[in-house]
Amino acid sequence: MGKRKFDTCFFERYAQLCLESILGEEYADLVNEDRPDLQKPDHSLGIEVTRAMEPRKDVAQDLLSEMAGFEVHSEDKDEIDRIIQSGYGYGLQDGRYIGHVEYEYWRLAQPLRRIIESKVSKVGSGFYGDFNEYGLYIFCKDDLTDEEVRLTMEYTSDLQRHLDVKYSTMYLSLIDRLYVCDLTDVDPRHHPTKCASHEITRGMRTLFFMQSLSD
Repeated sequence: MGKRKFDTCFFERYAQLCLESILGEEYADLVNEDRPDLQKPDHSLGIEVTRAMEPRKDVAQDLLSEMAGFEVHSEDKDEIDRIIQSGYGYGLQDGRYIGHVEYEYWRLAQPLRRIIESKVSKVGSGFYGDFNEYGLYIFCKDDLTDEEVRLTMEYTSDLQRHLDVKYSTMYLSLIDRLYVCDLTDVDPRHHPTKCASHEITRGMRTLFFMQSLSD
């Protein structure tokens, strides 16, 4: 395999595959474009794809590069080989390793609240064009508790409360779980109340990984 150049398409394809597999055919016709990253051809939905990681996380310590004599259990060898050969590791080995190609993606990641603030500002300004609905898909390198998910929903809702253009759905994508947060259904305090949690099994992650590598 030749040396692969980094771009964000791997993660955008991974997000589309995850959405289609978990949430159904409604997401099957999303195409990979720019501003926002995933779009329905009829402009009924546009989804911006991004990533978040807290600054305490040392990306370099998880970097898996070409390692001579790297010892792994036999059941993990296929996945480790795929990470080394492709340069991508997301979805494999429970997210423990970062492939050398995707290193730049995570190295430049911002904390969750900061990236949400930036993306809410952009959608409100019209930066992502004209769509009936907007979604925000965030790959989260750090684990989130249910309480942290709830607080993240409330924070996002408060930020965009007075905007004319805003996100209707936020997708928080962990290695093994996808949180689908409805930002339109709010309580009297204007806080969203609906968020569904979906498991992403190891088999699903392997499938998404392999299909996302396809050019």
